[in-house]
Amino acid sequence: MPYGDGVHGEPVERVGAERVVFGVLGPVTAGSGEGPLALKGPRHRAVLARLIVARRRVVPVSRLVDDLWTDPPSGAVGALQTFVAALRRVLEPDRPPRTPARLLVTEGPGYALRAEPDAVDAWRFEAAVATAATLPAPAALPRLDEALDLWRGPAYAEFAQEDWSRGERSRLTELRLQAVERRAETRLALGRPADAVPDLDAHVSDHPWREDAWRLLALALYRQGRQGDALGVLRRARTVLAEQLGTDPGPRLRRLESDILAQDPGLDPLAEPVTAAARLWITATAAYDRTVAAGARARLESTVGLIRDLAVTGGGGLRAARDHRLGAISAAEEFGDPELTARVIGAYDVPAIWTRSDDPDLARQVVDAAERTLAVLPGGAQDAARCRLLATIALEMRGTRSRRGPQAAREAVGTARDLDDPALLAFALNGQFMQSFTRAGLAGRRDGIGAELIALSARHGLVTYEVLGRLIRLQARSALGDFAAADAHAAAADRLAERHELPLVAVFTEWYGALRSAASGDRRRAEAAYRAAAVRLDGSGMPGLERGLLPLALLCLRLARHAPSASASASASAGVDAAEPGADLTEDWGPYRPWVEPLALLASGRRAEAQAALRALPEPPRDLLYEALCCLEARAAAALGDRAALRRAHTRLAPATGELAGAGSGLLTLGPVDVWLAHPQVARR
Repeated sequence: MPYGDGVHGEPVERVGAERVVFGVLGPVTAGSGEGPLALKGPRHRAVLARLIVARRRVVPVSRLVDDLWTDPPSGAVGALQTFVAALRRVLEPDRPPRTPARLLVTEGPGYALRAEPDAVDAWRFEAAVATAATLPAPAALPRLDEALDLWRGPAYAEFAQEDWSRGERSRLTELRLQAVERRAETRLALGRPADAVPDLDAHVSDHPWREDAWRLLALALYRQGRQGDALGVLRRARTVLAEQLGTDPGPRLRRLESDILAQDPGLDPLAEPVTAAARLWITATAAYDRTVAAGARARLESTVGLIRDLAVTGGGGLRAARDHRLGAISAAEEFGDPELTARVIGAYDVPAIWTRSDDPDLARQVVDAAERTLAVLPGGAQDAARCRLLATIALEMRGTRSRRGPQAAREAVGTARDLDDPALLAFALNGQFMQSFTRAGLAGRRDGIGAELIALSARHGLVTYEVLGRLIRLQARSALGDFAAADAHAAAADRLAERHELPLVAVFTEWYGALRSAASGDRRRAEAAYRAAAVRLDGSGMPGLERGLLPLALLCLRLARHAPSASASASASAGVDAAEPGADLTEDWGPYRPWVEPLALLASGRRAEAQAALRALPEPPRDLLYEALCCLEARAAAALGDRAALRRAHTRLAPATGELAGAGSGLLTLGPVDVWLAHPQVARR
């Protein structure tokens, strides 16, 4: 189940406040939330494309010159520098003069594009296809759809004749063909042969040498009851292969032809040994599709229920649910019926444990829709619908500083208690949990929310919310240093997850296991556990949790042994960089980069830049890592001898005295908050 965000997003490099994405699956493009970015000409696009091909690695200037010109002119290096400067102005228009670029960087003998892993459509395509290969068919299909939808034309379209693009274009093209065939095979596995036929028909026409495509097309036709058409496809394949390649069909095609002629029962999925549940799903969904009109409201509400259920099946299902959620809301609003829209918005009561949104823009759109619906919803009998809308607002406004989120949470919980509706109260309590980060030191309050969720859910059979309560208490007891209780909640969550097929729960309990090793001081074991946990997190469908978490956890593991001290103050006053261990800014720090940057700059001896970065820090987001980020700020401030920053960190951390910094996340820790509050410059108020 998605004990994560419940919203979808793609964190990427930013232009000012706007994110930047790069497209190479078609003509080469760059764009932000405001639309396409103006790449001046073919040479500029060529430089950008060549650097994307290099995949974040440095391309020497000499290689770039040779790749851009068949016969380089005498001023080629200067021209290249002009192209790079122009690209930087487009990609980072708000970068102050004479400050180093962060995206298109100069390094050693050349240039590199430090795009994030999800900032290039080709890289997202590859990741989606790889993830789909690890998923069961129901979860793999939307992942493959998502991957193939990224293609706008041939890869690196306008550079098809360039030697430097040829290998990458061939590799991506082959991967796309494999993905088309894998999607068709997945549709067949799901009992949807009719959906597979059109794509396969076009596929074999464009790529007649691919025997697997012919095989899948014939099989799809046979499973539709079109035996003659299936045999016709196999005869056509035999002719095409003989005429174009001079070969006979391979053994798989020959075997399929024999099986079709014999009407082998193994070719029919319903004749295979499938479970009663699988057979029921196929027949029931087919009957529903035949009898319920395509535009019926009942179909929309049933779809929303399916989307909600899909979200608890694993990473692929969670991503698919997020992809379709806003579409369902938009479809509901088209009916002009606020009661229907309220039901559709409020039906997505998927428990969420992580307090950082995967996609803030999508979350805002959901909140806007909920607010619009609240404004026109009739009063009286609609208290339950209003409550669900308020709970949705509280959940989606997690991590923000808006007063609306806490207000919505209070109203939702109050209404749910008045209505005496257990499921509604559980949903509202989830919203209250998300709004319980207004300051540090509130682990005890969250522990109470978790305890109520567990008791409520156990009485009324609300399994997913009981798991949520267990995870909330795991976090809260970790913050309070009560690992015996946290261990018990982790074990209970795992038992429930195994019994009720909730695979994403293990993501959190495995990260908790790494935290336990870190808290015990076993650094080597903790580091290995963190790396193993990161593997499970990859592909879980929770980018708001995943991005930057592993390097942050490893940094906290090192820093926990070097909390601010009097020696740090002395070193700082002597001009010594006391911020070791530092951090490597070439890693993907995700949303945590601003708090890591002062430490990294200090470690490389750039004290003035570190001081500027420290002074530019905002207050950390109000989420599960609030105390941890405050400690990173305190660490840099101690090394720089910045008393104002230390006092600011003290003020923010003081309410959490007696807790373990960061452990309230259930993922990582920097050790006791009191140690971070004990620095002499902090105490000297």
